[in-house]
Amino acid sequence: MKRITLVLAALFSLHAFAGKWDEMNYGPFLTTSLEVRGSGIVNKAIAIRLDAGEGGVSKGNVFMIYDTDLMNCAAGWSGGFIDWRGIAFDGRHGAHASIRGDQTFANPVGPGWRDPAGKWEDNVRVRGLDKKPYGPLPRDWAHYKGLYVQGNKVVLSYTVGSRGIFEMPSLHGKNVFIRNLHVAPGTKEIVMQVARGAGAQHLDGSGHIVLVKSAGSVTATNSNANEPVIAAAVLGDTGLWALKDEENLRLRIPASTKAQKLRVLIWSGKRSEVADFSKAVAAVKAENEAPNLMQLTEGGKAKWTETVETKIQSGLATGPYATDTFILPNENPWKSWMRLGGFDFFKDNRRAAVCTWQGDVWIVEGLDLPKGKLTWRRIAAGMFQPLGLKIVDETIYVCCRDQITRLHDTNDDGEIDFYENFNNDHQVTEHFHEFAMDLQTDAAGNFYFAKAARHAKAGLVPHHGSIIKVSKDGSKSWRIANGFRAPNGVTVNGDGTFFASDQEGHWTPKNRINLVRKDGFYGYMGSYVPGRDPSKYDPPVVWIAKNVDRSPAQQLWVTSDKWGPLKGSLINLSYGTGRLFTVPYEIVDGIPQGGVAQLPIAETPTGVMRGRFHPVDGQLYACGLFGWAGNKSRPGGFYRFRYTGKPLHVPVKYSVSNKGVSLTFSEPLNKETASDADSFAAEMCNYRRTAGYGSRDYLVTDPKKQGRDKLEIANAKLSADGRTVLLQIPKLQKCMTLRIQYNLKGAKGETVKSEINCTVNVLK
Repeated sequence: MKRITLVLAALFSLHAFAGKWDEMNYGPFLTTSLEVRGSGIVNKAIAIRLDAGEGGVSKGNVFMIYDTDLMNCAAGWSGGFIDWRGIAFDGRHGAHASIRGDQTFANPVGPGWRDPAGKWEDNVRVRGLDKKPYGPLPRDWAHYKGLYVQGNKVVLSYTVGSRGIFEMPSLHGKNVFIRNLHVAPGTKEIVMQVARGAGAQHLDGSGHIVLVKSAGSVTATNSNANEPVIAAAVLGDTGLWALKDEENLRLRIPASTKAQKLRVLIWSGKRSEVADFSKAVAAVKAENEAPNLMQLTEGGKAKWTETVETKIQSGLATGPYATDTFILPNENPWKSWMRLGGFDFFKDNRRAAVCTWQGDVWIVEGLDLPKGKLTWRRIAAGMFQPLGLKIVDETIYVCCRDQITRLHDTNDDGEIDFYENFNNDHQVTEHFHEFAMDLQTDAAGNFYFAKAARHAKAGLVPHHGSIIKVSKDGSKSWRIANGFRAPNGVTVNGDGTFFASDQEGHWTPKNRINLVRKDGFYGYMGSYVPGRDPSKYDPPVVWIAKNVDRSPAQQLWVTSDKWGPLKGSLINLSYGTGRLFTVPYEIVDGIPQGGVAQLPIAETPTGVMRGRFHPVDGQLYACGLFGWAGNKSRPGGFYRFRYTGKPLHVPVKYSVSNKGVSLTFSEPLNKETASDADSFAAEMCNYRRTAGYGSRDYLVTDPKKQGRDKLEIANAKLSADGRTVLLQIPKLQKCMTLRIQYNLKGAKGETVKSEINCTVNVLK
């Protein structure tokens, strides 16, 4: 196996990667949202390259796309791929990609097959507030099961009614598109949408070839030699053209007691050139029989056999935590853009699977070592902006914008051959902001992810701004709670509650960490909130000003006793700043309130979004990326935060009442400094929650004035064990931010100088 050695990568900003998105080899397919000229936007589009050549789909010239919500072959085109507009490509906001080149055929955004009851109307999917349908068709109509890859060939697997179908797109010559189908037996006829076109007529006596006027036709006369037309042919075991429709060309596949193989050929051009298509049909017919699609599902020779070697850059143990950096394989044969969206460990504890926002999954080996070599291998590509990954029973699940994908290596060659649709209930629009974040499981095996809302626009579908639960078997999903703008992560607690962050924006005056309960609403009116009263929402555990944490990501529980004195504590990862925080909190009368205190760990050059504690070494591993606004601009990063044994002196418990504010620290404090009120300073403020973006600070005592109220600390009292300080603050009120600064010493004379930023929701 060929190896490529990589040294420490330089630090780059996003702008240094101009063109990185289209230089990358995505493999033979790419999943994204795509606009088809004259038809509309395919929200879940799989674009498949048909012509031969190196460089994957991005370097191709001829393509077909499939809509996996509707099992519709949406278009075929040549002469260029896509325009690369969009947040995950050129970084553009408020944009989505469109196809380039010349369209040979297109189908309306609608079902690709007639429903079992004989109707085509798309009136059974979830209706958005814009009255348009979203999400997949019901499973008893049509259901996408996944795709197989063998070499550069891609085979789709799906069902129509009770009949299973394998389909592979291919190309004859330069401009004849072929849909190769293997259809399972069935007692009912099924009908397929082939192309949009009117005025169907047979071209030969066999009934296999038909001609329709294309959507671009400008004349109704058949005598015009330059009239644009579409021709189609069916070859194989079966297939009857349904010619009565005045707008669409459709193919009937009769009931059968045995499996059927057929090929549908599609061409477009001038009416005077139709003879060329007839010759192509004859040539295809004279070739060997239709490709064996069943054989193509068995896995083939691996495409990405090279591995890339990097190293572990050990951090200095000058503080309580050292940060080890796992150097990413940024220089790799496929020019993969290594912006990491999630990871998890295999049971051998030496390897992890990591996903990239650009659609890859890589296996990295050597993580168990304190230093030394890492070996990376690419195993999957082409998925739709994955930002979460979970390994269950040694099988990789990836949370993408369009679905949760379960990955299978069918022939054990170390590369993924089957990208299974585990669950695609995701309700997706083309909007750039509606990321699908994180992937976690509960004790029963159910999956959870967070779905962002549309930036600066009203939510359209129930999934917008929600936490989503998916059953262990992937057969169904539920919305747990909503009211989120951009929840970057989910923490599954053992009591049926969750934690999720949210980001400053419209209706969200500052960043939030939320304790999420079933059916809760967390304030963002841009989520799916028909009829919702804006004044009624569940308060957060803590509001966080952006100078503290510009963009909180995942919260997670410290489960390891090897990570210092924080076992049982909640911590917060920061996408925006590359910092880590403790999140001490309490619940009073069912209402949470807490704070964030920065851990004494150096900021990482990439924001950190996803974290997991290693099951053996007990240290915290975390990954992240730079893809939207943030202080840290290295494209991707993977880190290990290793406890060194030195004291932390951070708040691990927080409580507030009329008696004062109680802060418990991780280690004992010096009595003299901790009992001196002058060692502390406090201020409070509120924010205005409006339809505007963010908020300034406003006085609690005079809400019309900007600023923060300075608070007198009348007394400070240290507990007998030296860890808990009770601060008496006579004029403290309920407030969105209470900032407490402290300049103390530890019990052994160490300097303890930092702050905690809290929220006071209840004061009694």
